[in-house]
Amino acid sequence: MKLRCLLTWGVMSCLPLTGFAQDAANSEDAGQAILETLRADYQAAEARDRQRLEVLLNDQQALDAALSEARESLAQARERQEALETRQSEQQARLAELRERRGEEAGDLESVYDVARRHASDLRNALNESWLTVGGQAQLPQRLEDDGLLDVATLASLGDSLMSLTVESGQAIEFTAPVADAAGNVSSREVVRLGDYLGFSDGQLLQVPGESGPLSVAEHTPPYVSELLEAYRSGNGDVVAFDPARGAVLDALAQQPTLWERFQQGGAVGYVVVALGCIGLLIALAQYVYLLLVTVRMRRQLREPDTLRQDNPLGRVLARFNALGEGHAPEALEARLDEALLAEQPRLERGQPLVKLLAAVAPLLGLLGTVTGMIVTFQSITVFGTGDPQLMAGGISQALVTTVLGLITAVPLLFAQTALASRSRDLIGTLEGRASAVLAEHLESRPGEVSERRHATLA
Repeated sequence: MKLRCLLTWGVMSCLPLTGFAQDAANSEDAGQAILETLRADYQAAEARDRQRLEVLLNDQQALDAALSEARESLAQARERQEALETRQSEQQARLAELRERRGEEAGDLESVYDVARRHASDLRNALNESWLTVGGQAQLPQRLEDDGLLDVATLASLGDSLMSLTVESGQAIEFTAPVADAAGNVSSREVVRLGDYLGFSDGQLLQVPGESGPLSVAEHTPPYVSELLEAYRSGNGDVVAFDPARGAVLDALAQQPTLWERFQQGGAVGYVVVALGCIGLLIALAQYVYLLLVTVRMRRQLREPDTLRQDNPLGRVLARFNALGEGHAPEALEARLDEALLAEQPRLERGQPLVKLLAAVAPLLGLLGTVTGMIVTFQSITVFGTGDPQLMAGGISQALVTTVLGLITAVPLLFAQTALASRSRDLIGTLEGRASAVLAEHLESRPGEVSERRHATLA
C-alpha cells in the first residue's frame, strides 16, 4: 500500500506545471481508488484466512492428522538426507582411491595426456576460424576431458585429425556452399578455397564463419583483387591475392572511404567550395569559348579587310574609324580609335576578375572548414579524452578534407584565369596593332593636310 502511494506521488511529481491543479486532483482520485482496491483485497484475504483457521480449530481431528503427516514427511526427508550424505562420503572416498591408483599406474602417461589435452584445445581455438575445415574432409581434434585416460584410440584420433588438417592446408578445392551477401541474403554459390589462405566466390573474398553459420562476403574486395581471382578461377591466371594479416588489411580497406564519401566529409563548407569552383569553371569555359569564336572571326576579318563585319571586335573598331570621315586632326583620330578599342576590351576580359577572385577565395574557405573541423575535434577530445586515437584521427582527417577541396578548386581556376588572360591579351594586341596600322595608313594617305596642320601648329 505504501508502494502504491509512493508511485502515485512519483507520477504527480513528474507532471508539467500547466494544468497542475487539475492533474493533481485526477492523480489523487486515482490513488484513492487504488488504495480502496488494496484495502478490499486485504480484507477479503483476511476473511479467508480467518475462516480457514476457524475450520481447523473446530475440527481437532483434522488438525492432528495434518500435524502427524507433516512430522512423518520431515522424518522421511531426514532419513533420505542421511542416506545421501553417507553415499556421497563413500563416492568421495572411492574417487580419491581411484585417483591415487591412477597416479600410481599411469605414471608419465598422465603428463603426456595433459600435454595432448592442452595442445588439442589450443589447436581448436587457433583453427576455430580457419579455412581448413570448410568444404573439405578435415575435422578439428576433439576436446579431451580433464579427467580422461590416455589410450591408443585417443592418440590415433588426434593423429588422424592433425594429418587431415595438414593435407587440407596444401589443397585447392572447389565446392558449393551457402554464402551470405552484404544484405544478409543467403544463396548457394561456387566457392574456391586455397588451403588455409583464402576463399572466394564470384570474384569476391569470403570470410570464415564461426562455429555455426554460412560463409559471408567480405565487406570490401578491391577491383584488382577481383580481377585476379576471376582470372585464376577461369584458368587464365596463376596469381592470387590474399590477406596475410587474417582480415586486418581487408578491414582497413573497408574503412577507407570512397571519393564520394571523402567529399561528403567536407560538410557544408566543402559543398560551398566545390559549388564556387564549378561556377568559376563554367564562367571560364563560357568565356574561353567566346574568345575562341572571336579569334576565328577576327582571322576571317583579317583575310577580308575590305569587308567590315559587325560580328568581331576588329570589324566594329574599323567601322567606327571609317565612319569618322575626313577633316579630323590626327590626335582626334587616335583618341577616337582608342575609345573604340577601350569599348571592346571589357568584352574580351569579361569573367577574368570573378575567376581570379574564386581562385583566391577557395583556399580560404578550405582553411575555414579545417579550423571549424579542428574545433569539433577538440570538443570531442574534451568530452571523451585522448584514449581513442581513432576518434582524433578521424576528426582531423575530416577537417583536412576542406583544405584539400579548396586547393583542388583553386588550381584549375588559376589555370583557367591564366588561359583567359593570355587569350584576351593576344586578341587585344591584335586589335591595337591592326588599328595602329589603319591609322598610320590613313595619315599617310593625307601628307599635304598633315604638313599644313603641322606648320599651323608651329606658327
